Amino acid sequence: MDRRKLLLAGALMTLPALAWGQSLDQVVDRLNRLEQENNNLKKEIESLRSEIEKLRGQPAPSEPTVEERARITERRVDEQAQTKVEASQKFPIKLTGMALANIYRNGRQANNQDHSTTAARIPGRSTSAMTFRQSMIGLDYAGPTAFFGGQVGGSMMMDFYEGNTENTNYAPFRLRTASIHVDWKTRSVLFGQEKPLFSQRDPSSFSFAGVSPLTAAGNLWRWQPQVRFEQRVNAGAQTQFKGQVALYQTSEDSTTAAPVAFERRRPGIEGRLELAHDLDDQRRVAIAPGFHASESHVNGISVPSRLVSVDWFANPWSKLEFSGLAWTGKNIHHFGAMRQGVQVLGPNRVIPVESKGGWAQFAVPFTPRITMNLFGGIHDDRNQDLLLNNIGVNRSTALNFMYKLAPNVILTLEGMQIRTTYIGSGNRKNNRYDLSVAYLF
Repeated sequence: MDRRKLLLAGALMTLPALAWGQSLDQVVDRLNRLEQENNNLKKEIESLRSEIEKLRGQPAPSEPTVEERARITERRVDEQAQTKVEASQKFPIKLTGMALANIYRNGRQANNQDHSTTAARIPGRSTSAMTFRQSMIGLDYAGPTAFFGGQVGGSMMMDFYEGNTENTNYAPFRLRTASIHVDWKTRSVLFGQEKPLFSQRDPSSFSFAGVSPLTAAGNLWRWQPQVRFEQRVNAGAQTQFKGQVALYQTSEDSTTAAPVAFERRRPGIEGRLELAHDLDDQRRVAIAPGFHASESHVNGISVPSRLVSVDWFANPWSKLEFSGLAWTGKNIHHFGAMRQGVQVLGPNRVIPVESKGGWAQFAVPFTPRITMNLFGGIHDDRNQDLLLNNIGVNRSTALNFMYKLAPNVILTLEGMQIRTTYIGSGNRKNNRYDLSVAYLF
């Protein structure tokens, strides 16, 4: 065998050895990867075991069966049936109102009244008490669609307050306000017993609820039967006009030194025009002039009752609201003001008393739970129209803090001072302090 054949035979013998060496290296690498993967799997298994131990003993969530769903639905229907108030005509009715507890202290000039609106000329004694008789209960109701697509609705509000003193623990039930209204897109018609059309706002107080806050001190409020018509016009996305007119029934009741025979109820007409502008979703400015005109019949003599007014509301900043009413007129006793609207000067001479007044309030919501309200008002009758010991001027000023214990439970601490000036007798002053708890429902 020559030399070339020997070299070829040696090479052929070497190739299997080289191939075997390369196969061993690949096997070793593969075993290393498998070992690493096994270690990772072992860690994941230990982690899963730990989670299973935490969840052990807790039932796995499952979808309710058809029977369980039926029982849940039945319970919900029963709960709604317990809280639902259903009218005989099958239209919805909502129960509303508030339970109101007042703990108060009156000064000596309160004339032994629970809610004195003037400082008495002759002092009495200081009084303290607790009462629930300013609590209210009412109904809000909605009806069917009326003619031309109008939506019928309304409300009724009652309380347990009657008069300025609490003679028994069972005060009579009293109707405060009531209404039936039909609303269309741009107009409404209302039949109701409400505040005067030109005086639709009130100061914020839970101390005075049986009568409006600042009664006889600028707030004209007496709820009387009336028929209203309202027309609304939008002047752009943020500006609205509202025109209102009402046929109003007065309640004539005045006190004078001479014998007086009033015709108890008289018709009147009222109007109001409101301009409102929305600064954004929360801020708003509104102003509205108004008027009233009627005739009182006193001892067979017609005595005019006239009034012009302007009311407003503005919250240009999130932490301040400003609202109020200013008015001037004559013979306005039938609005819950001081009952000296006319003076009888002789058998055939009866004159109306000239008056002016109003009220204003600043409300500061410090937080969503705490609000401070500062308000005051004045009723000023012309002195030359009055007799000796009549009230020339009556002023009231109050400050309260309202704290929301819950969304529908409000705790209020209020202090009020009433200052009354008598013709020929000088000034009198009375302080009142009130702690109120109101549960709204």
